[in-house]
Amino acid sequence: MSKIILPAGYTPALNLYDTQRAIGTVKRLFADTLCATLNLRRVSAPLFVEAASGLNDDLNGVERKVAFDIRDTGVTAEVVQSLAKWKRKALKDYDFHVGKGLYCDMNAIRRDEELDNLHSVYVDQWDWEKVIREEDRNLDYLKGVVRGIVSAVCATEMNLHAMFPQLEKLPLHSPSVTFITSQELEDLYPALTPKERENAFVKEHGTTFLMQIGRALRSGKPHDGRAPDYDDWDLNGDLLFWNDPLECSYELSSMGIRVSPESLDRQLTEAGCDGRRALPFHKALLAGELPCTIGGGIGQSRLCMLLLGSAHIGEVQASVWDAATREACEKAGIHLL
Repeated sequence: MSKIILPAGYTPALNLYDTQRAIGTVKRLFADTLCATLNLRRVSAPLFVEAASGLNDDLNGVERKVAFDIRDTGVTAEVVQSLAKWKRKALKDYDFHVGKGLYCDMNAIRRDEELDNLHSVYVDQWDWEKVIREEDRNLDYLKGVVRGIVSAVCATEMNLHAMFPQLEKLPLHSPSVTFITSQELEDLYPALTPKERENAFVKEHGTTFLMQIGRALRSGKPHDGRAPDYDDWDLNGDLLFWNDPLECSYELSSMGIRVSPESLDRQLTEAGCDGRRALPFHKALLAGELPCTIGGGIGQSRLCMLLLGSAHIGEVQASVWDAATREACEKAGIHLL
């Protein structure tokens, strides 16, 4: 049985039919608002990429990818785990210029995901990427983009409440964001685990952008794993919101300014991943052939959970759950799709 929390007295704000309507509404409204805020255009994205391309996301480096052989080409393909690297190459291939970007609907299968209220083997997110100037590679620019994303979330939420009066009992989120680095967070709560630190801070401060994830902290361990070949570990972060039904923080988006040739060179060595230098994507990046970009992923089901006050991600997406989880959720009034 997956690890689940069954909140006492929980009742979904919407019935099953209205939940489906609301999910569609959230996805339409937020995508439009995000595009207007960040100057993005929608493009088509791959469900899988060639394994030898180096374009797939390695996440924490331990997750098994879903791979299969293609009979007529003789190559092995992998279902994407995210499109972090593919998007940057696409910006060059599609000739996007500074200040403009793309987004796509990314669907992934993460077979080793530990299942609980917030995690499913099926991942759906808006993957976005934007071309920036070299001088934009700084924390102030990153923070401005984060504030824009949070404003898009809040605007979507206000429109959703107007369309579904049943949601009025749910509190509206503030557009304000608190920024903190992973080292500052460790210094505040040295005796807590990384997840416990996030819960403690977000419970007190609300919407939080936790910055600089990937490099080892003074404790000797990183706050969380981060692949060395897309985000610059000094210019990235996780956007965290508070989940009222579950009484915990959770990540809506992982994002950052992408690695430069110099930071990629440094991070590959730090992570013990020098073997990736021979892959096509990494060779192009190290040679300075790809544009400076910022980008990230925003969870579609996670956003629906947040705005509908859901207690389980299975309420807003169709996935696979074990029989014991389905039975327990049914008894608790949690309707898994």
